Amino acid sequence: MLLTAFQRYINNFKGFTREIWILTIITFINRAGTMVLPFLSKYLKEDLSFTYSEVGWIMVCFGCGSMLGSWLGGKLSDKIGFYRIMIFSLLTTGVLLIFVEFITSFIGLCIGMFVLMSIADMFRPAMFVSIGAYAKPENRTRALTLVRLAVNLGFSAGPALGGLIIMTIGYRGLFWVDGATCIVSILIFWLLVKEKKKSPFLDKEHLDEAVAQSVFKDKPFWVFQACCLVCGILFFQVFTTIPLYHGEQFHLSEFETGLLLTMNGLLIFFLEMPLVSFVERKKINKVKVVFIGCFFMAISLYLMLITAWVGILVIMMLFMTFGEMFSFPFSNSVSLSRAPKGHEGRYMAIYTMSFSMAHILSSKVGMQIIQDFGYSANWLFMGTLGIVGTGFGLWAYRLIKTENK
Repeated sequence: MLLTAFQRYINNFKGFTREIWILTIITFINRAGTMVLPFLSKYLKEDLSFTYSEVGWIMVCFGCGSMLGSWLGGKLSDKIGFYRIMIFSLLTTGVLLIFVEFITSFIGLCIGMFVLMSIADMFRPAMFVSIGAYAKPENRTRALTLVRLAVNLGFSAGPALGGLIIMTIGYRGLFWVDGATCIVSILIFWLLVKEKKKSPFLDKEHLDEAVAQSVFKDKPFWVFQACCLVCGILFFQVFTTIPLYHGEQFHLSEFETGLLLTMNGLLIFFLEMPLVSFVERKKINKVKVVFIGCFFMAISLYLMLITAWVGILVIMMLFMTFGEMFSFPFSNSVSLSRAPKGHEGRYMAIYTMSFSMAHILSSKVGMQIIQDFGYSANWLFMGTLGIVGTGFGLWAYRLIKTENK
C-alpha cells in the first residue's frame, strides 16, 4: 500500500523535458539562498531601528520596483526573448544584493530596494514564458508546479538557515548568501540550457498571423487578476507583519519563525504536485480551485485573532499553506492559458505585476493598520479582504463559463 502510494507520487514527476528539470534545479539553488525576504521587515525594524511607517515605505519602494521590473520583463521577453532577460536579471541582481548590504539610510534603502527589485523581478515573467516554451503543452501546469515546488523546497531550507546566519554573523550575511546564489544559479542555467528560437508568430513577417486581441479588453482575465491580487496581499503578510507579530505577541525567535516557514515549504513539497495531478485528472475547474484557496487564506488570517494560544500559529500556517497550494499553481496556469500566441510575456507581466502590487499594499496597509489600530485590526481587515477576493474569483469563474458556452 505504502509502495503504491510512493510510486503514484513519483509518477507525478515524469514526462518533463531536460530544460524544465534544469530550470527547476537552478530555481531551487536561487530560492534556498533567498533569505533576505522573510526577515527584511525584522532587519529594517530591529537592526536598523526604522519605525513601522518607514518600514512600510521601504516595502512600498520594494513593491514599486517589483511592478516596474515585472512590466519590463514581460515586455522585453516578447521583444528580445526570455533567455537574455533571465540571465541579465539574476546576474545583475546578485551583484546589487551585495551592494545593498552597505546601505543603511532610509532614503538610500528606498532607492536601493526600488532599483534592486526593478531588475530582480524582470526574471519572473521571463521564467513563466520559458516554462511555456520548454514544457510540453500537456505538462504546462505540472511544469509550473514543479518550479513552484523548487521555490518552496528552497524556502523550506532558506528561512531556517537564514535564522541561524542571523544568530551567528548577523543580518548582513544574508545579503551575501542571496547575491552569491543568484549568480551561481543563472551561470548554471546559461551553461546547460540553450536559447530556444522565437515562435514564428513573433516574427515581423508573420505579424498578420498573430492574435490581435489586446490584453486590456480581456475582462475575465482582469477580474481574475483582482482575485490574484487579494491572494498575494494575504500571503505576503507571512513575510511582512506576521514575523513581527511572532516576536511581539509570542516572543518567538527568528529560528522559530523560520521553522514555521519550513513547515509551509515541506507541506507544499509533498502535497502540491499530487494535488495538481488530482485536479487535472478529475478536470476540476482551475478558477474554482483558486477562489477556494483565497477563502482558505481568509480563514487563516481570521485565526490570528486568537491570541491566547501559541499553537494557533501552526493551525494558521496550515490554512495558509493549503490556500497557497490551491491558489498559486493554478493562477499561473489560468493566466498563461488566457494569453494569445506571441503575447505570453505581456499576460505574465500583468500577472506578476498583480503580485508586485500585492507587495506594496500588503506591507504598507498592514504596517499602517498595526501602527494605528494594532495587530487584531489588521487580521480582521485582511480576513475580510480575503472574502472579497473570493467573490472576485467566483465572478471570474462565471464570466469564463459564460464565455465558453
